[in-house]
Amino acid sequence: MRQSRSIAIKAGLYVLTMAVIVYVVVFMNTPYMINQPGTAEEVKPIVSIESGDKEEKGAFMLTTVSVSYANLWMLATSPFNKDAEVVRKEPDRNDAEYETEQRYYMSSSQSSAVMAAYRKAGVKYDVVSQYVFIIGLSKESEPKGNFLSGDIIRAVDGQPVKRFEDLAPSLQGKKPGDIVPVQLSRDGKTVEEQVELVQIVDAEGIRKAGLGVSVGEVLKVEAADKAKEVTFADTEIGGPSAGLMFTLEIYNQLTPGDLTKGHRIAGTGTISEDGTVGPIGGVQFKIVAAEREKAEIFFVPEANYKDAKAKAEKIGSKMELVPVKKLDDALNYLQALKPKA
Repeated sequence: MRQSRSIAIKAGLYVLTMAVIVYVVVFMNTPYMINQPGTAEEVKPIVSIESGDKEEKGAFMLTTVSVSYANLWMLATSPFNKDAEVVRKEPDRNDAEYETEQRYYMSSSQSSAVMAAYRKAGVKYDVVSQYVFIIGLSKESEPKGNFLSGDIIRAVDGQPVKRFEDLAPSLQGKKPGDIVPVQLSRDGKTVEEQVELVQIVDAEGIRKAGLGVSVGEVLKVEAADKAKEVTFADTEIGGPSAGLMFTLEIYNQLTPGDLTKGHRIAGTGTISEDGTVGPIGGVQFKIVAAEREKAEIFFVPEANYKDAKAKAEKIGSKMELVPVKKLDDALNYLQALKPKA
C-alpha cells in the first residue's frame, strides 16, 4: 500500500513538474518579440471594383513581417534562425492598443491608396468621415474615463462627434477636472460615461482639457461614379506599408490592360494622396517573403533600397529591385516592362 502511494506521489510530482516546465517554456510571457519574414500575398483577391478591368496574368503582391510575442523556447531557438530578429517590447505597450493601431494604419493606407489611384486615373471622388475612435490611452495624461481601445466616440458633452474636427469644439471652454458626458459605441452597444477631463498638451505645446486618449478617424473614399468604388476584403494584415501595392492594383483595375504583363511583382511602401512613396520598417524580412513566393520584381522605397539590396544579395535572390519615390516611378517602370514570354 505504502509503495503504491509513493509511486502515485512521484507520478503526481512528475506531472506537476512537467506542467510547470511547459508553462514556463511555452506560455510564460517575456519582454521580447521576434520579427521574421511574413507572407507575400496577392493583392487582387483583396481589392474589388465593380466596373474594374480584371485582366491580370501576373500578380501584384504585398509583403508582411511576422511579429510574435516570444516565449522562452522561441528565444532559445532564435539564434539558429538566420532570418529572425529579437527585439524588446515597447515599455507599457498594451497588446489590444497595438492591434487597434495596426488596423487603423491599414485602413488609412487603403484610403490613401484609393485616393492616389483615383487621382492618377482621373476619377472624381469625395472623402467622407465614417467615425472617430479611440486608439489608445495617453501615458502622459492618464484618462479618468472607462475607455477601451477601439471604442467609437459618438458624442462629447451632448455634441455629436462625426469627424476629428468635432472634438475640439465639444471641449471648448472646459478645464481639467470638469465632468462631461461621453457617448461611446463598444462592440455594437451604446455606452454612456461621465468623464473627468484631464490636462493634456497639444501638438503646439498648449495645455488644455482633454479626454486623455489618442484617437483616429476612419475615412471612406467615395467615387463620383459608384461603379468605380473600391471595396477591400477583410484581412488579418495590419500596418501602413501595403499602400503602394494597393495603389498599383487599384490603378490596374481602373485602367485598360494588364500592368503586370505576366510578371509576379512584389513590393512595399506607404503611399500618400499625391502619390509619394514613404519608407517602411522590416524590409529585410519582406525581401525573404517575396523570394519565397517567386517574385521577379520588387518595388522598394528609395530610402529602404540599400538594406533591401544587401538582404537580396545575402540570400542570393535574382529579383530585380526597383527603388521608387513616387507612384509614377513604379508606373513608368511597368509601362516599359516587356511582357513575360
